Amino acid sequence: MEWMLMPYRRYADFSGRSCRREYWMFALLSIIVAAGSIILMAIGGGLSETGDAAPGPLFWLGGAIIMIWGLASIIPSIAVQVRRFHDQDRSGWMVLLGFIPYVGGLIVLIFMCLEGTRGPNRFGPDPLDSSNVDIFG
Repeated sequence: MEWMLMPYRRYADFSGRSCRREYWMFALLSIIVAAGSIILMAIGGGLSETGDAAPGPLFWLGGAIIMIWGLASIIPSIAVQVRRFHDQDRSGWMVLLGFIPYVGGLIVLIFMCLEGTRGPNRFGPDPLDSSNVDIFG
């Protein structure tokens, strides 16, 4: 659970490096919250007591959860993605590749799957090096 919440502890920290585990565990947490919200919206989107197709309270609860989560996660998700690029010794500006229509998201996805550089690089020490105990502190 610590890895899932690490981007929130480093909320707007665009410096340093993040390992793949931190990025993908945060992505998993986001998927879990989104899926739970969509399930709530699907359950609450059925017929009301009067028989019309008005959304129920669970629909609005799911919508509120996904909206609040999305707004609260914009900055940490960009920051962890920038730190992932830093881990590969690339500029954080490569996040903008995601705005290329059709292929940008795929390019960023591939970069997020790549291993980071071993040892220190120009953005800081290796996050997987066990001798760096204060990286996440």
